[in-house]
Amino acid sequence: MSAVIKIIAIFVLCAAAYLTLWPVPVEPVAWQAPTTVGYQGDFAQNNKLDAYDALTLGELHGPEAAVVSADGTIYATSHEGWLVKWVPGSNRAEPWVDLGGRPLGLDFDQAGNLWVANAYLGLQKVTPAGQVSTEVTEVDGMKVLYADDVAVTQSGHVIFSDASTRFAPIDAGGTLEASLLDILEHSDNGRVLEYDPSSGAAKTLLAGLTFANGVALDPAGQFLLIAETGEYRVHKFWLTGSKAGQQEVIIDNLPGFPDNIATGLNGRFWVGITAPRSQVVDDLADKPFVRKMVQRLPAFMRPQAEHYGMVIAIDAAGEVLANLQSPAGHVFTTTGAAETGEFLFVTSLTAPFLAKYNKADLGLN
Repeated sequence: MSAVIKIIAIFVLCAAAYLTLWPVPVEPVAWQAPTTVGYQGDFAQNNKLDAYDALTLGELHGPEAAVVSADGTIYATSHEGWLVKWVPGSNRAEPWVDLGGRPLGLDFDQAGNLWVANAYLGLQKVTPAGQVSTEVTEVDGMKVLYADDVAVTQSGHVIFSDASTRFAPIDAGGTLEASLLDILEHSDNGRVLEYDPSSGAAKTLLAGLTFANGVALDPAGQFLLIAETGEYRVHKFWLTGSKAGQQEVIIDNLPGFPDNIATGLNGRFWVGITAPRSQVVDDLADKPFVRKMVQRLPAFMRPQAEHYGMVIAIDAAGEVLANLQSPAGHVFTTTGAAETGEFLFVTSLTAPFLAKYNKADLGLN
């Protein structure tokens, strides 16, 4: 055997040993991915998100969630840890409160406090004066590792998602990195939590989800909608009535990864589709050993998220009411939307702007 052949053989053996034996943080679980229907039917491609007004964040980026106050001020979270705001008539954000960590979802309570799901720190409260407190870091004996989205009930209870109880963004190198680990592993460890500020008690409402993401409340307070990102679907969880504590899937086999959910107007619930599905990821769903090998590859060789903008509106039964897209990625990593009487604001995980649309231009009543 020549020296060159020996070197090649040693290299191949080392590569094989690395791909099969090198320790990685994931223990993938086999599952069956539904066959995607792609962008057709209710999800037919269009360019409705391409034309927008950009509300800029200055030196910041990643307005992952947004809410609008009664006086028309827009608030959004940013990748750098700031809570920013746009006063009515302004197109440039003002940094308002430095929350630290990576704030994601947010919602107002009846007293005007902003509740924030901070992926690094837990559940936070911001008073109208800008005072910040971290209210919840542990529930049912488990640390809140990945607070993701939040919705406040009329009674003041705060419902929020803990996307992963396995992978903390602060340890994984960021929210995206932690989400990729959780979805690759697919071990159904996400949960939805409820906190009562008046008593300080917190409890688990629902567990066993593959990356528990967006949460949104029915205006009447009867049910909660939950985005399960890793399974491409949205659940309805009943809070009151004869079905209290029960859940059902109201829409599944989405063409991409659902992110935040926000309660809109006229019976709409807005769901952000942050990226299209990956055929490679779906094909490897029932091959946990291969998925573990994929995790050992350099990051640039693993499946990559595609820049594609998409938000949909569904009703309480999961019927699609609106389908807004930007296949060319003029808006991208779309996480959800906030709706007022006149405008729709589309949020993003990574963009340096908040996209603003006149609803009349989108054909929304």
